[in-house]
Amino acid sequence: MKVLKPPQSGSLAGQTASRNRFGQYERTRAIPVNPASGAQGVVRARLGVNSAGWRALTSAQRAGFSGLGLSIVRTDPLGQTYSLQGNQAYASINNNRALTGLVPVSDAPAISTPVGLLTVTLTLSAIAFSIAYTATPLGAATYLAVFASPQRSPGRNFEADYRFMKVGAAAGASPLAILAEYTAKFGVPVVGNRIFITCITLTLGFQSAPFVLTQVVA
Repeated sequence: MKVLKPPQSGSLAGQTASRNRFGQYERTRAIPVNPASGAQGVVRARLGVNSAGWRALTSAQRAGFSGLGLSIVRTDPLGQTYSLQGNQAYASINNNRALTGLVPVSDAPAISTPVGLLTVTLTLSAIAFSIAYTATPLGAATYLAVFASPQRSPGRNFEADYRFMKVGAAAGASPLAILAEYTAKFGVPVVGNRIFITCITLTLGFQSAPFVLTQVVA
């Protein structure tokens, strides 16, 4: 239900507030599902490792990540910008390093902003799913990480559910094929369904702004 009130995001009692391109809305709060999947277990284990790692840092190391977090700016569901807390910066850096096969760091690195993709073109059918991108190849120590949605109705224009698919090799050249990974998670792409994709580049634990696009399976 659309509402006119100050911007809000989150749940209170039985109501959840959020926004979409039409403005602020409220809906009945849905109970989150807990599929206990293998991917969910990996994420939970990683969160546990990060929490333990953060507790094991010295005061000086935690202060370093707190300072780094102030320089990392993100955007929330309401379109407002915010900076990260120290433990969030630590988890973000080391989660991204884990995705790219790098060892975790205990000292806050100097901030770096990876160069995002300039263009992305999808080849999407029941037998092919690949991402062609520029610039190519990527820079040294830079990786492409791809996230995708489940298959949706072709009339859908908004997506909030993106799942990790694959990370390419360091300085990888275009294109990056993800058909096997997508099929294993969501099944063979069905002609006429819409799939949403978001791509980010990762360099030494830092991530670029996302490149988001969508296409109907041909």
